[in-house]
Amino acid sequence: MKNKLSGISRLLLVIAAIALVMVLFTPMWRIELNAPQYPEGLNLRIHANGLRGNVDIINGLNHYIGMKSLHNEDFIEFTILPYIIIFFALAFALVALLGKRLWMNILFFLFVSFGILAMVDFWRWEYNYGHNLDPNAAIIVPGMAYQPPLIGFKQLLNFGAYSIPDTGGWIFICVGVLILFCFIKEGMAARKMKKFFSRASVTTAMVFVFFLSSCSTYPAQIKLGTDHCYFCKMTITDARFGAEVVTKKGKLYKFDDVHCMLSFLQSNALVKNDIGGIYLTDYSNRNQLLKASEAVLLLSEQLHSPMNGNIAAFSNNDSMKKFKDQFNGKETTWSEIAK
Repeated sequence: MKNKLSGISRLLLVIAAIALVMVLFTPMWRIELNAPQYPEGLNLRIHANGLRGNVDIINGLNHYIGMKSLHNEDFIEFTILPYIIIFFALAFALVALLGKRLWMNILFFLFVSFGILAMVDFWRWEYNYGHNLDPNAAIIVPGMAYQPPLIGFKQLLNFGAYSIPDTGGWIFICVGVLILFCFIKEGMAARKMKKFFSRASVTTAMVFVFFLSSCSTYPAQIKLGTDHCYFCKMTITDARFGAEVVTKKGKLYKFDDVHCMLSFLQSNALVKNDIGGIYLTDYSNRNQLLKASEAVLLLSEQLHSPMNGNIAAFSNNDSMKKFKDQFNGKETTWSEIAK
């Protein structure tokens, strides 16, 4: 029958219903904060019904910079979100029982719409949380906002903020993938609505691609006068000697000098297997970051880099040679200086 779901789709919907129940007992999102004074890190776990983790410590720190304290009772989301999750769990189970393609398509759009709305609401909360500051706070940095990243990594003064879905969030994403699979497999409803549903499936696919690609191991351009060196905490003012380490989860560590980056790597603060990429700024093109292992390096005391690492990176030998004579330098490689 054309309007009936296949057995595999009904089974996947049942699995999705069970998975959604598990979301009620697991953290959905986490924000981790790292700073030299907290080497073990601080974490904020967001559950369907409230906040967990180092909430009191984070509230104490935020008080000094004028950010609002976090209290469960201030968020209506924690009251209604468990009921929304239960609704979707029951809806998935009911659609699997009825086996109607039309009901699955309606459920698909409801679930995707809820996911988009939830992320917009989360971003709105983060924006208000990071921008609406107490003007009488003990520490005021003109022009500074403390909005955590929606997903990925962001440097906030001397704290590195890392935001990513937790167990429950990944379950939600997997459930979305399951119903997207069923939606496409079942032919995207009736033929007369195929064009409409095709556009919707592309939009949904783009949302999931966003989540899957957000944890990128690519570097980010260094912002002069804004970014701080993770190791020495100095503001980065000379991009020519900048360097970055990117973890496999997409967390960024920026440095004002190769010397600082090497010191950080040698401190074992980051497990070697967690490193996704090491990058150096191209000395002759400050907007380009090169893989350290592929860069041509020049070592010379006459370079006068910020922390006396005195190493400049180039994309090729031709670019390096015109500076080699100028600075009376020595050609080297990343493997040699990273020993």
